[in-house]
Amino acid sequence: MTVPADFLSHRRKPTFKLPPNATDAHCHVFGPGDRFPYAPNRRYTPEDAPKEMLRALHDYLGISRAVIVQASCHGTDNRAMMDCLASDPTRYRGVAIVDDSFTDADFDKLHDGGVRGVRFNFIKHLGGTPDMKVFSKVIDRIKGRGWHVVLHLGGSDIIPNMETIKKLPLTFVIDHMGRVPTTDGHDPAPFKALMQLAKLPNCWIKVCGAERIDFPPYDKAVPVARAIIEALPDRTMWGTDFPHPNASHEADEGELVDLLPQFGDARALERVLVDNPARLYDFV
Repeated sequence: MTVPADFLSHRRKPTFKLPPNATDAHCHVFGPGDRFPYAPNRRYTPEDAPKEMLRALHDYLGISRAVIVQASCHGTDNRAMMDCLASDPTRYRGVAIVDDSFTDADFDKLHDGGVRGVRFNFIKHLGGTPDMKVFSKVIDRIKGRGWHVVLHLGGSDIIPNMETIKKLPLTFVIDHMGRVPTTDGHDPAPFKALMQLAKLPNCWIKVCGAERIDFPPYDKAVPVARAIIEALPDRTMWGTDFPHPNASHEADEGELVDLLPQFGDARALERVLVDNPARLYDFV
């Protein structure tokens, strides 16, 4: 697919220079729908954002590596994500959505293609808490593979699922800073619960999603990200969340990159952007 001529024209070139091998640890590819149809039971239908657009964006921003996270609009049909991984196996890794119908051969194929984890949504507008029997079966299937589970939680979902999360027998990664509320007057309990989970040795957190918990210039997301990085210097990652499905506003990835120096110093960002994702996703 040809990248639209105006795709990058309205995006700001970041002033912050990302380090070599900087990784976008949370982004998506959508479609194209005529080649990779969207799931019949999807909760939203995005505009196509295929691998060519993602690569053009990363080249523009100065991002060298990426983790393609399967989004719910494609369901358990991981073909669009896998097609992106196959286009540059040294540059890309993946996180799949699966269910209990997947066989060992299916998991082997995903692993050989660059997948290193599975994702479950707990967000209400995406269907709410998953079938926990399926969740448990999938965890049992992947825990011996060196994979991890990615948890997409809203701030209000953290406390009700604390005990389940604490018992997970493998590495787990929380998306989007747990989407904890930051607006003045909100209950601080979700953030406190997130920080409790951060004490677990198998907990990782992504400091992406500033555009999901605040509006530009994202000032209220900064102290949350800083606290997470300080608590988990070796188990934090960052991503653009391109193309920002179900966002409350149109985010500029250049602005999100330029927010990074407020998250930590150069050494902290080197870990978040390079060292940590390289370790979790087998980048060499």
